[in-house]
Amino acid sequence: AEPVAPRGTGRLLRYRVAVERDIHGLPPADFAAEVTRTLTDPHGWTAGGTLALRRVGPDQPADFTVYLATPGTRDELCRDIPDGYTSCRHGDRVVLNVARWADGVPGYGASLATYRRYMVNHEVGHRLGHGHERCPGPGRPAPVMQQQTLGLHGCTPNALPYPHGRRYAGPPGAYADPVPPRERGRPG
Repeated sequence: AEPVAPRGTGRLLRYRVAVERDIHGLPPADFAAEVTRTLTDPHGWTAGGTLALRRVGPDQPADFTVYLATPGTRDELCRDIPDGYTSCRHGDRVVLNVARWADGVPGYGASLATYRRYMVNHEVGHRLGHGHERCPGPGRPAPVMQQQTLGLHGCTPNALPYPHGRRYAGPPGAYADPVPPRERGRPG
């Protein structure tokens, strides 16, 4: 991927994009473009005025890497409880599970494009130091740092950290939602 001009002002973080070789049918350039569109969105993480994000090429220094990985590789890269279902952030690795990227989650209530933006913003949010948040009230948008993959808890889907030009957040904390069992028929 070619370097992209930075978006935002403030502390510059450089990121690269990588796609696992075992993934077919999702061109790496398309994935990289979608990640970059999300991270350069005017309602994304750079909207707060203290952060700039810039995509760099594969051989350039980077502060973090956004990976598209199969469920099994997700488990290796995340170094957490292997579930083959969720995405994660581990150190400078932002790991997006191709099963979620391809299919979203049942009952999400928004388009796959919206879910994908949520995935990128949620996991990059962890890399930026943000913890999990809870739904601020029934019918309100879910904070981007809510674990929307596992449940909305009365909130509506939201993929943006700054949906109206200011940081939208919920109370700190997470729910004890179960992770669905590993999907049959998926490589893992």
